Amino acid sequence: MVKKTKLNNLASKLLGGRFWIQASFLLVWLDPLGLRWHTMCSPVFHCYACPLATFACPIGVIAQFSALHVFPFIAVGLLIAVGALFGSLICGWVCPFGFLQDLAAKAPTPKFDLPKFTGHFRYAMLIVTVLAIPYFFGEGHPLFVCRICPAGALEAAVPNVVSQAVAGEQVVWPNAIKLIILGLFLMAIFFMQRPWCRMLCPLGAIFSLFNRVSAFFLRFDADECTQCERCHQLCEYGIEPEKTPNDLRCIRCLECTKCSPEALTFGSLFERTERTARPTED
Repeated sequence: MVKKTKLNNLASKLLGGRFWIQASFLLVWLDPLGLRWHTMCSPVFHCYACPLATFACPIGVIAQFSALHVFPFIAVGLLIAVGALFGSLICGWVCPFGFLQDLAAKAPTPKFDLPKFTGHFRYAMLIVTVLAIPYFFGEGHPLFVCRICPAGALEAAVPNVVSQAVAGEQVVWPNAIKLIILGLFLMAIFFMQRPWCRMLCPLGAIFSLFNRVSAFFLRFDADECTQCERCHQLCEYGIEPEKTPNDLRCIRCLECTKCSPEALTFGSLFERTERTARPTED
């Protein structure tokens, strides 16, 4: 069997505090010091037009550069570097928009699962609204990603509308498509686990491509598995971790590693994995 490493032991300890780790990262993304470093990208999905956004959104930067027919070397380089290291671990532990959906999912409402094929919509979202439409039609197209993004609507458009109304100014409402998508999103997050992340997030689509090649990954030890399928129950995203531990749909919340046989563990390319012989019976 595979001997548990220091990294895996650390991951096990941190897992119980994942909520607080996600909450702590809000101090980075929500600009507590009023820094507004919008010339720099973050590796998370968070609209730069939000009054509390510290960094620029990488998806917005890529889309805007696509409209200008300029390659965004820094944004793409950042995503490749982060993806190559962590894969979609960023989605499960760091992203503020994912954290918002996790909070909503705690509501005591019936939860409905999503068909597996809906995960492919993320790639269509990335190719069409982030790359193709900006490149061929520019930022003015109604399906330009920033014009339909629920993060932009919730984090930027809604605060703007509220501030205009409070100040007694004429309220400039978002377009109808954005309002409809925002309404559907706000309803869905109470009845589905991370609907945006699982179906439509273009950033999640990028990071998921690194899941099977990233430096940090989930390891499955068939010798330890008792086929109890408890990992199926622990996974809230319809994945069978013992079959595809680094599935493209996985956000690496690491909940499946709570399975008591310890067949699923968190590992990395930077550690030496030792194998110890299984004890034999007399």
